[in-house]
Amino acid sequence: MTSANAENLAQALSLAYSNNPTLNAARAGLRSTDENVPQALSAYRPTVSASGSATRTWRDYEYLSGTSSRYAATTTSLGLQVQQILYRGNRTRNGVKQAEAAIQAARESLKATEQSVLLDVATAYMDILQNQAILELRKQNVAFLREQARSAKDRFAVGETINTDVNQAEASLAAAISLVYAAEATLSASQATYQQLVGKKPGTLVAGYSVDNLFPKSVDAAVKQGISQHPSVQAAKFNVDANELAVKIAEGALLPTVSVTGETGRSWTNLTGATNSASITGAVSIPLYSGGANHSAVRQAKETLGQTRIQLDLARDQIRAGIVSAWGLLQASTQQITAAKAGVKAARLATRGVVEEQKVGQRTLLDVLDAQEDEISARISLIEAQHDRIVASFSLASATGNLSAANLKLKVKRYDPTEHYKAVRDKWFGLRTPDGR
Repeated sequence: MTSANAENLAQALSLAYSNNPTLNAARAGLRSTDENVPQALSAYRPTVSASGSATRTWRDYEYLSGTSSRYAATTTSLGLQVQQILYRGNRTRNGVKQAEAAIQAARESLKATEQSVLLDVATAYMDILQNQAILELRKQNVAFLREQARSAKDRFAVGETINTDVNQAEASLAAAISLVYAAEATLSASQATYQQLVGKKPGTLVAGYSVDNLFPKSVDAAVKQGISQHPSVQAAKFNVDANELAVKIAEGALLPTVSVTGETGRSWTNLTGATNSASITGAVSIPLYSGGANHSAVRQAKETLGQTRIQLDLARDQIRAGIVSAWGLLQASTQQITAAKAGVKAARLATRGVVEEQKVGQRTLLDVLDAQEDEISARISLIEAQHDRIVASFSLASATGNLSAANLKLKVKRYDPTEHYKAVRDKWFGLRTPDGR
């Protein structure tokens, strides 16, 4: 019967979705990227600046008649300037599009991070279950070997066996105790990894489960789905779009810039009174030669674009390789479970038979120890195969791009990446973030 406070795999995944620092950092990074759009849009808007100054001037005059006088004046001025860029080589329009593409890429990267974190949590969860089961087997083996060592000493005491049997039993017992310590250390390491990912120490974990419903039933269909919809591939596509726009932005620096500037001001002195002024200026700036910097920037942007296209091909290749690898592990672990179950059954029967035969003198203690070791190895192989089967299903779901909180139907408040974007996109001013910081 399952304890009321037992922790299942879905709960672990839900906790990680809400608490994992890697995932939360990726969300913060996306919110930072959102701000690129209002920054790009700002080039459509006017810039307004104010100026003010106050000057006190003293002059002493000495005349030929021998007399002198002092002149003191105070001049104060206030000014306001408004500038509007009308055209800058389409760099503003392309800059907004580039920022939008970068946000789309960041959102896809966030999805990829979510999948990676959920896969790591599922793996850590199953590692704990595996290592707990192996530790329990090691302890059972120690209890069995301790009984064999005690029995060998008793038989040696009454002359029914030789001292070699006692030494063999004690040596096997010492080795088994050492393996218990190693298993405890491995379990502690897996528990620490789990706590890092989930944000709390593991409780009483119940059996895990596979997610075979999250990927197609054939490797070809899985590959086709993965290379078309995996977040890593989608992010690479948006990065290509962003860098195509970067080329256009760099080329825009070679085109004219048209602006209009309006200025108004008021100045006054204590001698002449006040003066008001106003002006409006239209300006066209045509870049003729910038030392080659602008041309170099265009070439650089084109090379970066070529790099991102190669990275897109690489992302597809990596997804394809990941799916094929995960599919192979899934099929192999399924077959290993069947074989391991048969091996455990046979090893259990063999151990019991050898023990009974040893009691009537037909087998030696060494035969019993060997049979016990074979049974423990078979049971560990079954545990490892069951662990690998579940982890492989999560790996395949992740490789196809389907391992998400939504597809897993986790009972969590889903993070909406568009909420922050909508809140800041059209903000003209304000220092506080949408959450009040």
